[in-house]
Amino acid sequence: MMTVPSQVVHVDSPTEQRNPRTTEIDRMPTIGVLRLINSEDRRVPEAVGEVLPQLADAVDLAVEALRSGHRVHYVGAGTSGRLAVLDAAELVPTYNVPPDWFVPHHAGGDKALRDAVENAEDDATGGAAELSAAVEPGDFVLGLTASGRTPYVLGGLAAANRRGARTALVSGNPRAVRPTGVDVLIAVDTGPEVIAGSTRMKAGTAQKTILTAFSTATMIKLGRTYSNLMVSMKATNAKLRGRTLRILREATGAPEQDCVEALSQADGDLKIALMHLLCGVDANTAASMLDASGGHVRDALHACTACTA
Repeated sequence: MMTVPSQVVHVDSPTEQRNPRTTEIDRMPTIGVLRLINSEDRRVPEAVGEVLPQLADAVDLAVEALRSGHRVHYVGAGTSGRLAVLDAAELVPTYNVPPDWFVPHHAGGDKALRDAVENAEDDATGGAAELSAAVEPGDFVLGLTASGRTPYVLGGLAAANRRGARTALVSGNPRAVRPTGVDVLIAVDTGPEVIAGSTRMKAGTAQKTILTAFSTATMIKLGRTYSNLMVSMKATNAKLRGRTLRILREATGAPEQDCVEALSQADGDLKIALMHLLCGVDANTAASMLDASGGHVRDALHACTACTA
C-alpha cells in the first residue's frame, strides 16, 4: 500500500493549475500540439512586460554593485538554477566581463545541472550556508523560483540580506508572500502551464527572458556596448574575429583595411580600435581615455570631443 510522504507542500500558484485551453492536447495531431504550445508561449512577453519597472530596479542595483567593485549573484534550483548558470556563463565571452562578476549558485551544485538531486531545492540551510560564504556587503543577489517559495533560494536570499547585500527575487507565482528582506520582487504571472505544473515551460521561458534582459541591460548601462554593438566581446575563434571586424566597420564607417590596421595597433581590442578611428588618437591614448571612463565608450568619446573642441 502506497503511503503519502510525510513532507508534502501544496503550492498555490497559477502554474500548478490545469490549463482549460489544453485539456484535449493529448488527442491532437502533432501540429495541433505544437500550435497550442506556441499559442501559450506567446503569452510570456506580455507577462514579462508587466514587471519591467521592477526589473529596472533590479538592473540599477546590479549596476551600482558592479560599479563599486562588488559582484552579482544568481541563486536558483532546477530549471531556474540551470538558466542562471547559462546566463552567467555566456556573459564572459559576449561582453568580456571578469568571470567573477556574475556568480551562479545552483541547488545541488554542478551535478544538478544534468541530474535531479533529491531534496536539494528544499535545503534552506544549504542555500543560506552557500550564500553566507560567498556574498559580501555591497553585492547584489538575484534569486529565481517558479513557485515563489523554493527554500534553497529563499534561505540564500535571507543570508545575503544579513550579509549586507541588496536582493531581488524573480518569482513565477504572483500569489506567493513577499519574503522578508527582499528589496525587489519581480512576480511574473504566465498563468497555467500547457502541462499542469511543468514550470520549465512558460514560467521557465519568462525567467530566461528576464535573465537575458537583466544582464543585457546591466551590460549596456556599464558601457559594455556602443550603440547596439558588442564592442566588449572576446574574439576567441574565426567567426568572432570576423564579427569583430564587421562591428568596427559598422561603428566607424571606415574601410576594411583601415579597421584591420586599427585592430592590429590595438592588439585586437575592439574598444581601443574604435576610439582610435573615431577620435583620431593613437592606441595608447585611446586606452588611457577608456581607462578614465571605466571602459565606457560613449563617455570616452564625449571626453575626447570635449578635449578637441
